[in-house]
Amino acid sequence: MRFMIIVKATQDSEADAMPPEELFGEMATYHEELAQAGALLDASGLQPSSKGWRIRYSGGKRTVIDGPFAETKELIAGYTLIEVKSKEEALEWSKRFPNPYGADGEIEVRRLYELEDFGPSEAIERFRELQVGTQG
Repeated sequence: MRFMIIVKATQDSEADAMPPEELFGEMATYHEELAQAGALLDASGLQPSSKGWRIRYSGGKRTVIDGPFAETKELIAGYTLIEVKSKEEALEWSKRFPNPYGADGEIEVRRLYELEDFGPSEAIERFRELQVGTQG
């Protein structure tokens, strides 16, 4: 089972402020422990939304919307992708995640879909051949 630990953006992360060195150390330790347990798949911080864009779909048209985006609470500042045996194991790892804010805040944890979660179809087989969206 794969899970994404999502770090929500803050005004500081959107202002491109770097976290304190102490937090980098805590995050490094946490991710080293994940790697040693064989659970770490990927992890990264995201640059502020001012350096990104969105594509809006409406009536068959695509519109590019440049950042920054106003609603910080809806933005993601970073993520850690893990693979574990159960939801309970993912919960235990996520409870150990260092506080990325140094104050009040929250992280969100979501399970990724695996190809096995979908019924058989030609499209799913095409994804399976590409090995996209699954680790097996």
